[in-house]
Amino acid sequence: MSLTLRTISREQHLAFIQSLPAASHMQVPAWADVKAEWRSENLGWFDKSGHLVGVGLVLYRQLPKIKRYLAYLPEGPVINWYAPNLDDWIQPMLAHLKQQGAFSVKMGPPVIIRRWNADTIKRGIQDPDVKRLRDLQADYIEPRAFEVSDKLRRMGWQQGEDGGAGFGDVQPRYVYQVPLANRSLEEVHKNFNQLWRRNIKKAEKAGVEVVQGGYQDLPEWQRLYEITAVRDRFRPRPLSYFQRMWTALNTEDPNRMRLYFARHNGVNLSAATMLIVGGHVWYSYGASDNIGREVRPSNAMQWRMLRDAYAMGATVYDLRGISDSLDETDHLFGLIQFKVGTGGQAAEYLGEWDFPLNKLLHKALDIYMSRR
Repeated sequence: MSLTLRTISREQHLAFIQSLPAASHMQVPAWADVKAEWRSENLGWFDKSGHLVGVGLVLYRQLPKIKRYLAYLPEGPVINWYAPNLDDWIQPMLAHLKQQGAFSVKMGPPVIIRRWNADTIKRGIQDPDVKRLRDLQADYIEPRAFEVSDKLRRMGWQQGEDGGAGFGDVQPRYVYQVPLANRSLEEVHKNFNQLWRRNIKKAEKAGVEVVQGGYQDLPEWQRLYEITAVRDRFRPRPLSYFQRMWTALNTEDPNRMRLYFARHNGVNLSAATMLIVGGHVWYSYGASDNIGREVRPSNAMQWRMLRDAYAMGATVYDLRGISDSLDETDHLFGLIQFKVGTGGQAAEYLGEWDFPLNKLLHKALDIYMSRR
């Protein structure tokens, strides 16, 4: 099958994404507006009869002082990853990106390789010999995913160290998901652990209400998010980032991004952003105050978001990144513990891959990034 690749319009790109059951929110055309500090391009793959069969959003970041770029396709491109002729998809893309002045390409194939059920992870946490997810026998393995990684290696792609070479925008390799397809809401709720069910009840009893917010509520979101950043010791994104995200994504599709607040006695205690592409719904950013934790606002908010996702016909509610550490002393352990309570599954993606088009500049970037 011979494929051709060329730049396409945002409209063509969006129409293709809308024809699919789901795609990553980082591969919709509007994501380029969110990442305003990168130059962007919409790529389209066409088959012999001229049909659009795949798309990719490429973000270009210029190297300091020279007109060469890192080309990045976050959680993309959106192609048939299991095609027997993967080469025919990837080679035209590399040739095109090289022409565009790229010295290195980074991509994140949206291919899941393994899944672990909540019960398996709980057993792993209790076993002193188990330190990481990959020490556990997976409940589900996708054999075709191994073929994809073999093909990429043979083409000269290099796997990023557990999620890339420390580049600022790397995506999580391990995520936590609650499958919703072919399940009743009662089943989903029954699968929550006791603590989650108890906390949801506690919030209801205390009169916690969960409401949706709009653009005008983003400063209030930012207040809670900055409290969270201090507590969890990370550098918060500025308010302007979330304003840009809201405007860009909801201009493309009025139901692409939502904002939720859990409040008690009129005071907002926690907040979250939600992203929606087809049947895939993400809980993307979360924030909470240091006060009012005893009324369990976060559990109430997640349960409401999950019910809303279900009502939209979502097939998966994605709680995004987790660390693969099952060690209780790890500072990220609380995150996986919270998410495992939803009774879903941990999923491992193929991770991010790099293709050095210019080995010297690629090496220089690695050194530059490791010093930052």
